[in-house]
Amino acid sequence: MNRDHLIITIGCEYGAGGPQIGKMLSEKLGIEYYDRDLVDKVVDQLGVERGLVEEADKKKSVTYSFETSLGPRYANLTNRVIYTQSEVIHKMAEKSSCVIIGRSANYILRDRDDVLNIFIYAPKEVRVKSIMEQEHVKEDKAEEIIRYNDEMNHSRHKYITGTYRGDREGRHIMIDSSMLGWDGTARYLLVLLEMLNE
Repeated sequence: MNRDHLIITIGCEYGAGGPQIGKMLSEKLGIEYYDRDLVDKVVDQLGVERGLVEEADKKKSVTYSFETSLGPRYANLTNRVIYTQSEVIHKMAEKSSCVIIGRSANYILRDRDDVLNIFIYAPKEVRVKSIMEQEHVKEDKAEEIIRYNDEMNHSRHKYITGTYRGDREGRHIMIDSSMLGWDGTARYLLVLLEMLNE
């Protein structure tokens, strides 16, 4: 795998540390990192209210209205967001080495040969504890947050790809971040990258 131009996609279960591990990798490798700023780029291109884009980024059937000479019309904003994000992700991958969090980037970039696709997961109790600490909520609220995000992310990924997020199809490596912790998982993945370049 060519380290001169490398795209790392990270799919993850909510609360398993995917964004944090991805950020560590991007900093250690000195490459770009894309996560929530993907929404900003879509907002810029579509000119649609940010709140609506964020909702369409999670759900598969968000509609929006727009004015025409014949009066208001309605369309599926989710499909526009997915299409625009796909275009943005392709441009980012073409531009430079980077880490991309979520957005089914492994599927979107499936025809490239310079991509390492990672999926990060962890036992539910570990994820619950992580959300409790990060978001300063009680256990029952953390469980609710995880359940909601898992449902939304699974549903959206299946809508885009026809597959389940945790499937090994389209992934090069799947790792339980609770084994080594977030920092240890990032260091393990860096060692893997070194070995791939030997």
